[in-house]
Amino acid sequence: MALSRYGIRLILPAAVADSARNEPLSSDDRPIVTVVTPSYNQGRYVRETIQSVLAQDYPRIEYVVIDGGSSDETLDILQEYGSRFEWVSKPDRGQASAVNEGWRQASGEILGWLNSDDLYLPGAVTTAVTYLMAHPEADAVYGEAYESDEAGTIVGRHPTQPFSLERMAETNTICQPAVFLRRRILERVGELDESLHFSMDYDFWIRLGKVGRFGYVPEYLAMNRLHGQTKTLGRWREAYSEVLPMIHRHFGYVPVSWIYGYAKESATAGERRRGLRLPLLRFTVAAVRAFRRYNRGRQSLRALRWRGAFADARAALRRRRTLRR
Repeated sequence: MALSRYGIRLILPAAVADSARNEPLSSDDRPIVTVVTPSYNQGRYVRETIQSVLAQDYPRIEYVVIDGGSSDETLDILQEYGSRFEWVSKPDRGQASAVNEGWRQASGEILGWLNSDDLYLPGAVTTAVTYLMAHPEADAVYGEAYESDEAGTIVGRHPTQPFSLERMAETNTICQPAVFLRRRILERVGELDESLHFSMDYDFWIRLGKVGRFGYVPEYLAMNRLHGQTKTLGRWREAYSEVLPMIHRHFGYVPVSWIYGYAKESATAGERRRGLRLPLLRFTVAAVRAFRRYNRGRQSLRALRWRGAFADARAALRRRRTLRR
């Protein structure tokens, strides 16, 4: 199945394709999948997002858009689709609140979350459902994802990896739009933490990984669009300030990959526009203070012994520089 705009060919893995052929199911036998899109002033992208859901070949999708009271062209676009999916537009408490509201209203046994600037690739829902039906022990499944710039041009692969809770302390290895989860896991994990504005998905994956089981399929399911209006890309210092205490709360320490990124962002704040180099002294002070705050005693050894810390941090910085061009 080709995604012609981007020149990508999506091929189901042989095991998934064989399973689909050997055990055919009628539409009524397949679980309902509820996909929730939180939206706020993303009219430039939301039509593509909607189309990527409606174009899925899976027959039982319940699609819900929760809009936070957009003032751009979003409402006009939503109205164009009539009754093809459910949507509501009203002020809310942010992205996590919108997703939680959509999941509460969902009738689906399987849940997805697709932001209003991201896309599903063809066959994504079918691939996820096929995996979950073949692996009843899995509480969630995720796949690979591309990263694109503002115009939708693919700039690389999201650094996805098979799930490891220990690795999740060091970096988020899951791309949010490529995740599908069973509704049942919400009873054990709870909803998204609405006090978090940048890392609500990261926090949720860690909580899920502590009590449930992730599955992984090495197939591309989604495209994650990164641009200047995204919260994380546009407000990195705030994002780091939220992530560090979240990681410490879950693991009791913060790896040096996060310390390095936080310190560099803190040291360069306000300097980029003037084109100044990284102030080494400010970087060192910020790094030492953060490390001492979040890593004490024996736990500090766990934060230090990860050999890939700087490689991950530098890779993240390279991705950001690519998207700023």
